[in-house]
Amino acid sequence: MARRGQERRQPQPQQGDDAGMVGSRPRRRFTLAEARRTLPLVRRIAADVVRAHAVAAGVHRQLSAKPSREERLRLEVELDRAVVKLQGYVDELHDIGVELKDYATGLLDFVTLHEGREVYLCWRPGEETIDHWHETDAGIAGRRPVEASMQLES
Repeated sequence: MARRGQERRQPQPQQGDDAGMVGSRPRRRFTLAEARRTLPLVRRIAADVVRAHAVAAGVHRQLSAKPSREERLRLEVELDRAVVKLQGYVDELHDIGVELKDYATGLLDFVTLHEGREVYLCWRPGEETIDHWHETDAGIAGRRPVEASMQLES
């Protein structure tokens, strides 16, 4: 989705990109440098995701309060619109090759290769740059600082 009067430019694949397969769809691999270059764009999209998720969650809470029939119909339309908007932002991240891990916080992972295996470069809102990574099965609890060797792989 474009911002008011602006096109969102998608990063072009660089020499370090490699397409692995996840199910039947290609999976983009980022170098650390590529992920960091993509961050200004995905930071804005992540903020949009967090805002859209908050709207959808708020409408869902209102629906849970068992409103009148008329109010319920209005809220259902509002929820549908919010979900469509949210899905659009998620699709943008997917098109770039970034994995959204948490709708409420905007936590993002970028697939990369480290020592011959796929790992995630990890970013969450509030962080200036991408300075952490974790194993694909470790989650955010397994975050570690980016190693000098990862910067050399870029």
